[in-house]
Amino acid sequence: MKAHNLRPMTETDLEQVLSWRNHPDVRRYMYTTHEIGIEEHRKWFSGVKHDPAVDPMIYENHGLARGFVNITRTRCPEVADWGFYLAPDAPKGTGRSLGNQALTYVFLELGLHKLCGQALGFNERSISFHRALGFSEEGRLRDQHFDGHEFHDVFCFGLLKQEWKTKDQESNND
Repeated sequence: MKAHNLRPMTETDLEQVLSWRNHPDVRRYMYTTHEIGIEEHRKWFSGVKHDPAVDPMIYENHGLARGFVNITRTRCPEVADWGFYLAPDAPKGTGRSLGNQALTYVFLELGLHKLCGQALGFNERSISFHRALGFSEEGRLRDQHFDGHEFHDVFCFGLLKQEWKTKDQESNND
């Protein structure tokens, strides 16, 4: 068994992923912050599980599910958006491993040209995470998201396959 693995999400993952998504430390950084019910969650999953443009994935570390990654190709088949979150009790360093596995999947297995991400302006960890993985900040949408109380900026990131390959090759030469 590989130490780190990214695999397709299945029906058996629904309750665990829902518990992560509804955890206050995860939910507060989402565009929708209400607590999601199991029926709403099942409806979402039944809509994406057979959609060839969407890849809901589970990140595993030593056989334990530790995170969720969603890859969505909507505008162009060679460009995707991603969203992700970790299990609230995931060990330190899990995010970096999840990110590296997701980038390998996106660029090597799916053969995509570009991966895009967004982070709410107050989510410093996600902004730093994108930068640490080599993403470039491509824009900031000012006061783009209203959370019911106040407006927030949205940071937009992008990583091209050739930028990832260059970064990956340089780190292998160290």
